[in-house]
Amino acid sequence: MTLTARCIAGLTSLLLSFGILAAPMEVAGVKLDDPVDLHGAKLQLNGAGIRYKAVFKVYVAGMYLPKKASTPEEVYTMAGPKRISITLLREIDSNELGKSFTTAFTENAPKAEMSKLIPGLIKMGQLFADQKKLVAGEGFTIDWIPGTGTVISVKGKPQGEPFKEAEFFNALVRIWLGPQPADWKLKDALLGK
Repeated sequence: MTLTARCIAGLTSLLLSFGILAAPMEVAGVKLDDPVDLHGAKLQLNGAGIRYKAVFKVYVAGMYLPKKASTPEEVYTMAGPKRISITLLREIDSNELGKSFTTAFTENAPKAEMSKLIPGLIKMGQLFADQKKLVAGEGFTIDWIPGTGTVISVKGKPQGEPFKEAEFFNALVRIWLGPQPADWKLKDALLGK
């Protein structure tokens, strides 16, 4: 390798380590861009992994944040926009997906906040029921946009009105990062471990 090639390789490695230059990550054949732009903010991929149910791969999840976080508390309290990205690895009935999210949501949401979160939970359940089914390769994003709220987009299209409460976004994130996460290995992967 020439001196110039070594210098370029070294500089690229240095820029990647500082997050200045990033490259897409691939998990189970799903490409996750890094960084992504969300309403003018650059978010970096904090971590990504596969959600398994028994031995079956269900979906790839990625978590995007303004800066790296290694604990759920850092994610919940971090200012700025945030994103959870889900890409399905198999066909799934949207009702089934909505029910599993509802169960994980109620298992992980702080009990003191549940009465405030129930209207959003019902609205989210209907949003997934309206989709009928999602097939492998399709997906959705859950975005927290300060001043707007939580926006759920399915197949790239925003669904319904934003959920205004920050607590609702954090309750959704607890599906994956809470004390009883949907998948423990996925929790670690989203936190970059």
